[in-house]
Amino acid sequence: AAKKKASVIQVVLPGDVIDVSEAEKSKKIRLGPGLQQDIVDEGKAQPDVITTKCGIIKADKASFWVDANQKRAVPAYNEQVIGIITGLGETYSVDIGANLPATLSSLAFEGATKRNKPRLKLGDAVYARLTIANKDMEPEISCVDGSGRSCGLGPLTGGTVLTCSIGLCRKLLRPDCRVLRLIGEHFPYEIAVGLNGRVWIDAKPVARALLVSNAITASEFMSDGQVDTIVKTLVSKLT
Repeated sequence: AAKKKASVIQVVLPGDVIDVSEAEKSKKIRLGPGLQQDIVDEGKAQPDVITTKCGIIKADKASFWVDANQKRAVPAYNEQVIGIITGLGETYSVDIGANLPATLSSLAFEGATKRNKPRLKLGDAVYARLTIANKDMEPEISCVDGSGRSCGLGPLTGGTVLTCSIGLCRKLLRPDCRVLRLIGEHFPYEIAVGLNGRVWIDAKPVARALLVSNAITASEFMSDGQVDTIVKTLVSKLT
């Protein structure tokens, strides 16, 4: 049977073909989570781009991905994740919410040496990026970028970890995220968002951290006006 073609910004099912021909004419395209090249038909000059999960096709210039409101994390190369230490040693075992735990070298931190490296404990949270993400291999994460700098990655001290949908995490990572901007107008806080459905929040006192957590959770399916109202309501309870 012929494959169904899906245009940009449309609900898709696994196996649908995405038309990226217009973007390919002007620049090299980048495929994100939920998309892959179909290499079954080797006779084609340009392989089809097909979806691997249900969701909504999103595009930003030459980047395409499937935005899916899922709970289970599927590791993708170079994505930032929040992990919980579950095993100790020269290589830490880290729960990132995927079907397999990830490994984290004790030297994969900025400035780490055999004599000088972070001493993590069971239950500690780390902000890291995926350096190996293959369905046939154990995931591997690192707390430095390609040049050896942390760039905000590393152990997360204090705070609390919130579990939410991956769709909400992507929403929080947008530069124009309304709920985070509005909260920041009232008081300072720290936040780290992992694309594995986890958000780390730190604010003092603890009541503020709970406010941020509640506002984020409530805002997932709200309009801008509703977000304004919920933030004002929660902030008023602290004053």
